[in-house]
Amino acid sequence: MTAPFLLDSDVFIAAKNAYYAFDICPGFWKSIIRAHAAGRAHSIDRVRSELLTGRKEEDLVQWVKKDLPEAFFLDSGPSEVSDAYAEVMLWAQRNPQYFDRAKAKFATEADGWLVAYSMVNGTEVVTNEQPRPDSRNRILLPDVCAHFNVSYGDTFSMLRELETRLDLADSP
Repeated sequence: MTAPFLLDSDVFIAAKNAYYAFDICPGFWKSIIRAHAAGRAHSIDRVRSELLTGRKEEDLVQWVKKDLPEAFFLDSGPSEVSDAYAEVMLWAQRNPQYFDRAKAKFATEADGWLVAYSMVNGTEVVTNEQPRPDSRNRILLPDVCAHFNVSYGDTFSMLRELETRLDLADSP
């Protein structure tokens, strides 16, 4: 069994907007809750904040508030995580590869906190971002994970590891 998964906000947003929309694939959302109940899937408080910035009536906002257990979102506040975050941010800010606007954007997102949490707790980051080690316009989560030796994968690799099956239900 792999390390527990730590989900980035883009996992939820991309699923809602496309292939696992609430109205066509409720099994995806149930599988996240089931994986959490088994201790295999979490995220952090800062991702929760990003997810709740949507409109109050939006499906994803409602699901996070009503269906997803509050314990799904882990506290990124412990000093070990804050220390690791400072290391990640120092690396990002001192890295001459990235434009200043990329560094500024990275500083406002949960991505650095996901890496820091995983550095301390040995979780696997789940993101739909793809590595682009030569990027200058954006600091991408997989590239930060790779630099800090944090394991990462995408939604589909997580679903396979969890042995999730999204079967077609018989129509009523």
